[in-house]
Amino acid sequence: MTTTAVEEVLKRDRLVILASLVALGALSWLYLFYLAAGMERMDGIAGRLMGMPSRNASGVMQDPRVAALVNFILLSTMWIVMMIGMMLPSAAPTILLFAALERKRTPPRPYGRVALFVCGYFVIWSAFSIAAAFLQTALSAAGQISMQMILTGGVLGGAVLILAGLYEFSPLKNRCLGHCRSPLEWIAHHQRPGGFGALLMGMAHGLFCLGCCWMLMLLLFVGGVMNLLWVAVIAAVVLVQKLLPGGPITARLAGGALVVYGVYVVGTSI
Repeated sequence: MTTTAVEEVLKRDRLVILASLVALGALSWLYLFYLAAGMERMDGIAGRLMGMPSRNASGVMQDPRVAALVNFILLSTMWIVMMIGMMLPSAAPTILLFAALERKRTPPRPYGRVALFVCGYFVIWSAFSIAAAFLQTALSAAGQISMQMILTGGVLGGAVLILAGLYEFSPLKNRCLGHCRSPLEWIAHHQRPGGFGALLMGMAHGLFCLGCCWMLMLLLFVGGVMNLLWVAVIAAVVLVQKLLPGGPITARLAGGALVVYGVYVVGTSI
């Protein structure tokens, strides 16, 4: 491809950014499918995540502290990739909106600041992922999570369902969901100059999305952290709430259903 042809492609910045987001999302889901297949065989990285014994390249058992650190890094990576795959579809319209505003402010190509905005967004979700990995490690050490990465206690699982349901009715949820559904005014009035400014804007948007969805993500412990059907269902609920008409009503309906089911789970577990 000639230099002129490359320049013509790059001028279609919306198409380039959209293609990049689709590729990132696809790679995330491919990695999750790879892990899910490995969990069925209990080998490779998936085996490490499920607590299988760790050996070095020579076949010698690793030092437990080294193995624990490596496993935690792998677990954190799994959560980060999962959050990218789950959150990117619902975040894409805001990212494209930011790119459109950047095109008007800094023509002709806004790639740098858009990339930093996306990085800032996923810095927040990466921090959540590391916290989730800590929680999963603690639950595993306490014997409260199975090899399939599902909470073993019915009462605990029911309590998570109830709390997630109640959170759907909270003022914080409503405020954060409102931002995620209408980011135009916020982006237009909170522009920050430079690359660092774009990074901070992405982090601020990520905080709103985290406030909107963090309890829904904890439901992964109930249905299975690597149950890809469950992962897809939660991602779809997030997508509907944030992008489609009636999103706030959907949130309340989901909240009511979670509370009712949570009460049922607790009741049958006592």
